[in-house]
Amino acid sequence: MTHNDLWIGIANLARYKNLSCSGLARLSGLDATTFNKSKRVNRDGSPHWPSTYTIACVLNALHMSLGEFARFVPNDSLDRNRI
Repeated sequence: MTHNDLWIGIANLARYKNLSCSGLARLSGLDATTFNKSKRVNRDGSPHWPSTYTIACVLNALHMSLGEFARFVPNDSLDRNRI
């Protein structure tokens, strides 16, 4: 799974729930700007990954498992890492 794949998964999940990314963040008890595109890259240009805490907040708010969330991540990223 790549950095971009995870962010696509978050955006796909928000769309599935008929929310914007900021709406998903607010629903999860996070700052509305948590999932902004500008926050996906650090100042030095390195990728900024969402924390496990952030993902857990989303999953708890939606009563969703990590496995269910994985459905929203692009399939090719999961398939190429399958053992």
